Amino acid sequence: MLGSTHGTLTTDFRARVDACGETPRTAVHSTAAPTAEDAAALDVSGRPLRSDVPDLDRFFRPESVAVIGASDAEGRPNTGITRQLIAWAERVGARVHPVHPTRATVFGMPCHASVAALPEQVDLAVLLVADPLPVIEELAEAKVRFAVAFASGFAETGDAGAAAQARLSAAVRRSGLRLLGPNTNLNAFEAFRDDLDGPAIALITQSGHQGRPVYTLQELGIRLSHWAPTGNEADLETADFISYFAERPEVGAIACYVEGLKDGRAFLLAADRAARAKVPVVAVKVGRTETGARMAASHTGKLTGSDAVVDAAMRQFGVIRVDGLDELQDTAALLARARPPRADGVVVYSISGGTGAHFSDLATEAGLMLPTLSQAKQAELHQWIPDYLNVANPVDNGGHPVGDWRGPKIIEAILADPSVGVLICPITGPFPPMSDKLAQDLVDAAERTDKLICVIWGSPVGTEEAYRTTLLGSSRVATFRTFGNCITAVRAYLDHHRFTASYRSPFEDAPRTPSPSYRKAQALMRPGRQLSEHAAKQLLRAYGIRVPREQLVTSAAAAVRAAGLVGYPVVMKASGPQLGHKTELGLVKIGLTSASQIRDAYRELTDIARYENVPLDGILVCQMVERGVEMVVGVTRDDLFGPTVTVGLGGVLVEVLRDAAVRVPPFGEDQARAMLTELRGHALLEGVRGAPPADVDALVEVVLRAQRMALELGDTLSELDINPLMVLPRGQGAVALDALAVCR
Repeated sequence: MLGSTHGTLTTDFRARVDACGETPRTAVHSTAAPTAEDAAALDVSGRPLRSDVPDLDRFFRPESVAVIGASDAEGRPNTGITRQLIAWAERVGARVHPVHPTRATVFGMPCHASVAALPEQVDLAVLLVADPLPVIEELAEAKVRFAVAFASGFAETGDAGAAAQARLSAAVRRSGLRLLGPNTNLNAFEAFRDDLDGPAIALITQSGHQGRPVYTLQELGIRLSHWAPTGNEADLETADFISYFAERPEVGAIACYVEGLKDGRAFLLAADRAARAKVPVVAVKVGRTETGARMAASHTGKLTGSDAVVDAAMRQFGVIRVDGLDELQDTAALLARARPPRADGVVVYSISGGTGAHFSDLATEAGLMLPTLSQAKQAELHQWIPDYLNVANPVDNGGHPVGDWRGPKIIEAILADPSVGVLICPITGPFPPMSDKLAQDLVDAAERTDKLICVIWGSPVGTEEAYRTTLLGSSRVATFRTFGNCITAVRAYLDHHRFTASYRSPFEDAPRTPSPSYRKAQALMRPGRQLSEHAAKQLLRAYGIRVPREQLVTSAAAAVRAAGLVGYPVVMKASGPQLGHKTELGLVKIGLTSASQIRDAYRELTDIARYENVPLDGILVCQMVERGVEMVVGVTRDDLFGPTVTVGLGGVLVEVLRDAAVRVPPFGEDQARAMLTELRGHALLEGVRGAPPADVDALVEVVLRAQRMALELGDTLSELDINPLMVLPRGQGAVALDALAVCR
């Protein structure tokens, strides 16, 4: 319930309203503390394991709205905004209360001099003032639930603007109300068609104009339910709206245009909520390139994050990332409206053999499965299609029948095959009456089947009756204009349903309490310093990661004794807290087989260290491990997501090929194994040129143990690099031959 007290509008309100010209527009990295309800749902590092779902019902469907700075003076920017807000309020059934210190009425409605003078408590306040900060406190006293700030000049403008936004964000947190903006727009108050049926798309954009293509899908008969233009996200952010939309029964898919993420953890928790609800999230995320990242930062003032991490995190939680706005609209529309697939197989049905072959090549390369139809099915199709045409898949009809019942029979027979989940028909150009009849037969078939039918209408004109009326008039046929967008959308559709069918939230199994290894590890940490290889390996041992037999020595005689205990041949390496790439300095000697070689190596290593002025804690005499696949497993810290875990080809290959996969904890064994299959060099683990298969199970276990380190030591461990990790033949384990650890 809303409270009953009202605040007094500050005396400079008139000056702020008059000076603003009328509308203004920033992002801080702040995360609200967990609520009491969430206190028991924290992971081992104290982070929440579930997302809050803000009750945004009264934002999108308020009962009462205050327009602060309302105007009806012609030529003033606030006048047009006020007019649009009044029209929107009428559509949603809300009462409007204009607020302005010098006006008695606005558009014939009584105007109130201050927030304190409002006749009732309001659900939503729209701030048409240049500086929203002083108004926030007044709205808080009046127990207003939501506010929208259009004002610009915040974090998108640089350091001074970012500081101003930080002050605004802090005031909002103290107030208890929820704020959209600043630097937002009127998109939340657009008119949505109410004559369209079926599941809807909910739209989230940080740049209002970038949502226009999705909004205009309504003109093609696709329903939209909400539009959240998040702007600079000083308070309400993309994650809040994903969490809310995922629980709305009318929402079939969530489409996002994201320039920067305010809080990576919050985004993943929201994506997890959507995955558990089986609601697809489709996103364009700016920042794939350095230029894109710079532009995004200048527009929204937020970090775009390492794109490799963003990309991996999205895939990890089922967010479908697309590249263009055209892909966003087509993929979101398909996912919102299509029923779950009955099978993963895709059949291509075309008028032309060339068209079918072309599309099939592209689809197969994109990872779609085009099963060969059975001999029995091919024989059935040849009842209506000449024998000389290929019907194995793609199915070449040689010209869709127009004068009798054969056309519907062909389509019905294809859809009846149990291996077929999707039928795609590329119509590269209008060819009446054949293309018209084909379109109608496909629409009729879509009404009778629970399988997905897609049509690509390739004509650049788009005014044809078969396209405008027949295809777009069907809510069951998914119609595309390009091969590429169809393939992207169908792949996303199959991937989404495959993903959610077996999805289990990784947060459910995330560790709540530190492991016994944690206390041992804490004793080894040195704040602000890099650990020596010897100390880093002790850290690995604490977490059960196998290292070679080795001893740290400080004399040539001790090195000889250690080699006898470790067992020849041995490796000798300098160990010190400032050493990174030891090989480049000549501080590694391998394959030593005698006491004389040990003594010579000891002298040489210590001489080089003195010459290079590198302090040592000793020389490591290590077991030599030769036979295996060199991998790297690492932990790094991302600005947005916190600790991340990486696995890739090790040794020098990690720098040359940059073949690595990354995940954001928490994740399970399935994701650890998926990381390995993403590597271009994955075949090395399977055994090539007579080499035995590697112990993948042991490698997965190291990845999971590194994740545990990342979760438990995230506040004190800045970087961990196990390279190389020698993965031995199957059943023999994996050994960390070298390690680097940097403490925060």
